[in-house]
Amino acid sequence: MKTKIIYLTMFLAGLLFWSCNKSATSTSPSVPAVSLKSALTQGVQNLTTAVNSISTSTGYQVVTGPADLVTKSVELTPLDTVSHSILLANIAGVYDYKATFVKIGRFSFISRFFNKTGDSTLMVVRLPQSKVANSRTLLKYSPSDTLLANDYVITLSDYDFTYRLRGGYDYRMASSTAIQGVAAGTYKIQSSHNHTTNSHFSAEYDFPNGYITKITYAPGDTAVSDYSISDGKNVLYEEKYTSIRSDSLQQRRETNYSLTIGNVEIVRQLGQGKSSLDSAKVYVGGVLESKAKVAVVTNTAGTVDNTVTSKKRDLLITFDDGTTATISSLASAAIPTISAMFTSLHQANFATAIVDWIAWEVYYTKP
Repeated sequence: MKTKIIYLTMFLAGLLFWSCNKSATSTSPSVPAVSLKSALTQGVQNLTTAVNSISTSTGYQVVTGPADLVTKSVELTPLDTVSHSILLANIAGVYDYKATFVKIGRFSFISRFFNKTGDSTLMVVRLPQSKVANSRTLLKYSPSDTLLANDYVITLSDYDFTYRLRGGYDYRMASSTAIQGVAAGTYKIQSSHNHTTNSHFSAEYDFPNGYITKITYAPGDTAVSDYSISDGKNVLYEEKYTSIRSDSLQQRRETNYSLTIGNVEIVRQLGQGKSSLDSAKVYVGGVLESKAKVAVVTNTAGTVDNTVTSKKRDLLITFDDGTTATISSLASAAIPTISAMFTSLHQANFATAIVDWIAWEVYYTKP
């Protein structure tokens, strides 16, 4: 009996040893962490690829669209009513661009430019691409207009423009665009301004190739700016900046800042119980890089948007091998386009120069 117990014990011990040994030999050796320089280089490459794809797309033409018209509300006069409000339900339908004339005596007048040709719960507008490219001609008639094809299609799925002559405004718009039958993406905007909540602006453009750009901008007592580019799953670029208004000076004090490029995140914020910013920290895949250093090498004091995106700041990185590089030099092929793109998103040229004019023209000239 004792012999059987000894054999059983030896068998189980051998089985345990074999199992542990097999597990140890089958486990792959640990993979060394990616260095900061490698991670940042890869992140910049992915970002540059995305920016090049975005800037050569038809959607980019919409984002950076015409800037030669101002929003219709700017043209209001004290003779206008105190409040204007146009909702999607007020302008829903299918509209084609074609000047309609009314003859009074010996004179002919254009009564409207957009004629309703169908019913819809959305607003679908078809107009010539050349009228968008040169938007000052949008509500001006030329005899050659009859030769133009309505090859630029805007579909509004949301629209709310409430303007108060002395009380600010609330604005919301969502649209998709197709140019000569090719989808150019979707555009969403929310904007407001009043004496209580100050200003707020956010916009998003989803490109057909899968890239998404977003901006949030609020220049109030606590100013916030947030710019991001993603491929729909992963963040390729994001920069956040927060500052507060100083009570003693008409200046602003930075409280939080972060820049993310791919797998690399740089963070600087107020320490707990402190009145000054901590040194910037660098993370790769969420792991702190203790040897890396980051210095802010340019800074326009007192603004609401001290960012790399706005070209008001740059970051100098010292890698663990002692070499240095700035973000603007590493991403020199992408930063200028990023800056121009987000400036256009913030100005919302497409909304103010095209969509608003069409919405107001349809609303006030409906038969």
